[in-house]
Amino acid sequence: MSPRSVAVLLLLSAPLLLSGATTIVRVWPSYREAESFRRISEYVGGTENSGREIVLRTQPEAHAGYYLLTRIQADDAAAGAALLVEVVLPGDPTIRTFSFPGGLRAGEHVYQIGITGTDWPSAKTRAAAWRVSARAASGETLAELTSFLWSAPAETK
Repeated sequence: MSPRSVAVLLLLSAPLLLSGATTIVRVWPSYREAESFRRISEYVGGTENSGREIVLRTQPEAHAGYYLLTRIQADDAAAGAALLVEVVLPGDPTIRTFSFPGGLRAGEHVYQIGITGTDWPSAKTRAAAWRVSARAASGETLAELTSFLWSAPAETK
């Protein structure tokens, strides 16, 4: 087979090789007060309106907490997948892990992933380091994004 034929074959098969890709495009961490989620429709209808964002919370009834606004691009839906958030708090090397099952939707979506209620110490606390990952039902990592300090080498003594 000629090099030209191989190049054409690879070019035509690229979409098949790349299908099923999942990417965590960006994560914006910040603390949010409960009032920041209230919309006018909530006063009328009484139920929370999250708009186009998918809101996930460790304690669904508690809205105040530390949120990781996460944009995910998935070529295919992943039933049984889960979002996993790991955080390290200042002064405590313990990794705190929170899992949000429910699958991933195909396309580009924004997730408000909240560590809420008693799961987060206070409004003044910020994560020292964090990692957000999308995991398939099998446990395979589909995508992940970490803060700078998460991937910084450990200090040796």
